[in-house]
Amino acid sequence: MSQPLMPHATASWLVDNTALTFEQIARFCGLHILEVQAIADETSGTRLMGRDPIRAGELTQSEIDKGQIDASYDLQITRIAETVTRTKGPRYTPVSKRQDKPDGIAWILRNHPEVSDGQIGKLIGTTRTTIQAIRERSHWNILEIVPKDPVTLGLCSQRELDAVIAKAAKMKGIAAKGDERLEGDRAALIEELRAERDAATHVPIDSVEALFGGS
Repeated sequence: MSQPLMPHATASWLVDNTALTFEQIARFCGLHILEVQAIADETSGTRLMGRDPIRAGELTQSEIDKGQIDASYDLQITRIAETVTRTKGPRYTPVSKRQDKPDGIAWILRNHPEVSDGQIGKLIGTTRTTIQAIRERSHWNILEIVPKDPVTLGLCSQRELDAVIAKAAKMKGIAAKGDERLEGDRAALIEELRAERDAATHVPIDSVEALFGGS
């Protein structure tokens, strides 16, 4: 079964914005239920920025509604056409959108510092000089720059942005660290549940004798 491009971030959004069960979210995102539990309890060791799968084109509201009505229903991911490979060279941005580029760049710098200047430049269609100026707040129009989602501004697609973020996180080792923390949380939770089960099934012999009148 196909999975969302960013499963952990998608799971975080579904936990916060729907009434789906942890089992449904885990199956849809391809995660262990304990990972979803850790995300919901905010014990995963890392704060995740939720990713809206509806906006990303991976899930429909009607699918979520079906899942909220029937807890046994498996959400079906929306089939997305393969992204057309872009040719090399700067991205063309309509003149009407070019004034929005600084806002989009500022948003990425603030929310995803792991993304490199080169990746931002290719995604938005800008220069490293501009990116550096915005980062250092030396841009000539810095007082008018307001961080805004580049997808909302129409500077790139949600899928393109997600792909860049996922690649940057992998290169920086962020995803691996998060998985290690989640693995630790999973092991700790399993151990805790096992201890509770053992405590519930173990009854001291003197308690049994007292119950049945033994001496």
